[in-house]
Amino acid sequence: MILKSTKFKLSAIAALVAVTLNAHAETSTASLEQKLEQLQQEMLVLKQQLAEEKLAREKQVDTAVKAAVADAVPPASESDTSIGGYGELSYSNYKQSTNPDQIDLNRFVLFFGHKFNDRLRLYSEFEIEHAVASADDKGEAEIEQAYIEYNLLPQANLRAGLMLMPLGILNEKHEPPTYYGVFRNEVETRIIPSTWREAGIGLQGKVLDNSLEYNVGISSGFDASKYAGSAAYGIKDMHGEASQAAANNLAVYAGLNYRQPGWLLGGGLFTGNTGQDGNGATPSAALQGVNARLTLWDVHAQYNIGELALQALYARGALGDTQAINAAASASYTGTAPYEAAPKAFYGWYGQAAYPVWKKDEMRLTPFVRYEKYNTQASVDTGYTANPLNDETVTTLGANFNLTREVVFKTDWQSYKTDSAKDRFDLGVGWMF
Repeated sequence: MILKSTKFKLSAIAALVAVTLNAHAETSTASLEQKLEQLQQEMLVLKQQLAEEKLAREKQVDTAVKAAVADAVPPASESDTSIGGYGELSYSNYKQSTNPDQIDLNRFVLFFGHKFNDRLRLYSEFEIEHAVASADDKGEAEIEQAYIEYNLLPQANLRAGLMLMPLGILNEKHEPPTYYGVFRNEVETRIIPSTWREAGIGLQGKVLDNSLEYNVGISSGFDASKYAGSAAYGIKDMHGEASQAAANNLAVYAGLNYRQPGWLLGGGLFTGNTGQDGNGATPSAALQGVNARLTLWDVHAQYNIGELALQALYARGALGDTQAINAAASASYTGTAPYEAAPKAFYGWYGQAAYPVWKKDEMRLTPFVRYEKYNTQASVDTGYTANPLNDETVTTLGANFNLTREVVFKTDWQSYKTDSAKDRFDLGVGWMF
């Protein structure tokens, strides 16, 4: 009995010990897991601190390097330089064999612009005509424009340098994709001597909510002593082009263009003496004290009816003291053709219509028709007879095929009423960028 009681007690004690040990084991395990979890969190915090300290050190090094570079290299200018250009290649097949067919790279022009700051800019164009410029070739290398523009006010820019004159439609905007026909129209070549530029200073800007553009200034003028005895291109030979040009007489110019959606109306004026007090490119006693004032003006319009584009222009010029000019020019004339008197008056006008008949993406095919009338010797001095070939009417039928707005293929047929030897078929390609 005593033995059984003892065994019961021992069993009870063993069970109690087992329960106690098991409870202690469970408590120890829970505590260990909690400590491990706490340790993991501390390690994560430590890793994050180390990463942040590393990033901070790298930033300090990067800042130090940039500071060293900034000390060693001058700061970059905020200005910006841009490059552009345009060009055109033509093929002409004449109806009569008296004029040989011809292929010509008429022009290749590079544009360089530079922005010194938000208000000051440079615009310039360098041009090669007819591919090769040398003593044995007909090509020319020339600066088409080179001027500084300073923004005085939102509506006013001061310009100084070699600038395009604001007369006509084509003179200021003459990239091949912007006009119809393989060649520029006759009126804006023979009456308005495009591409026409002068050295000077002026103001340009837009007012009335940018609808009215103005361009006014003082510039170099023409030189009567350069008249070479041919009036086929009017007064173009008298152009100085800012190439060591005579500057005894200056000129003034003004251009206005008013634009509204679908139409434009504008005009221009240029006037100044050309006698240069006898000290022109060819010094002449016959021109001393002679004004020989040249005045040239135009009015022009563009009007769109849907996609039908209409364009018209009238230009007229007058030249004074042509007796003195003819006396000086005829005395030194050595040409093989008969001497042509300097014009007292000259004029021209044209009308043009164009309509796209096919379009796909940027491509478009646009036929056009242009009718021109010009006379580069509308009036001459008594004792001289105007050359009838200088009184001409030209009809042009053709089409422009644009691959994009910047690249165009052209074809046309030109018919001359007076001088039919000029009748021809033309092909051309032009581009701008």
